[in-house]
Amino acid sequence: MIYSHRLRFRAAEREDIPRFVTWLNDPDVRRHLSLIYPLSKAEEEEWFERMLKDPAAEHVMVIEIRQGDGWKPIGNISLMDIQWIERSAELGLFIGEKEEWGKGYGTEAVKLLLRHGFQTLNLHRIFLRVHEDNLRGIRAYERAGFIHEGRLRQAVYREGRFYDMLIMSVLREEWQDGDQSLG
Repeated sequence: MIYSHRLRFRAAEREDIPRFVTWLNDPDVRRHLSLIYPLSKAEEEEWFERMLKDPAAEHVMVIEIRQGDGWKPIGNISLMDIQWIERSAELGLFIGEKEEWGKGYGTEAVKLLLRHGFQTLNLHRIFLRVHEDNLRGIRAYERAGFIHEGRLRQAVYREGRFYDMLIMSVLREEWQDGDQSLG
């Protein structure tokens, strides 16, 4: 497991599938993801089986927060499409528990994954794509050290209109490992 002061990442398990389906079928959670249609448990089970065949470094991890003496799952995070020659990967994340939104968990999770990507996996560049109207996400990524590097104009169609897709990244030499909030 990967720990910070307030949260940890653990491997996703089959038992998490119903929770993922609930989160991903919530229109508010799904709004800034690439999912359009409602998701069935069978589809999520198929995704899970495919994910297990990916390299271990690309497996989805469950984000959990401390709750009393235990841990509460609130979302998931992963590095995708790792390019080992370029030492580059794409970050994906969502917080599914809406009552935990706005508490800084997204920023902390991103910082923790950056630490893992740069220190453990020896990556050079970590990037992400974010919808231009996902202001909460953009702020979290900026606080974690991501820099705006590009814009795919009108690349996303949702709710009757087009939105730009922003590309943000952080390079290893730009990343600061001195963040004491990670514990």
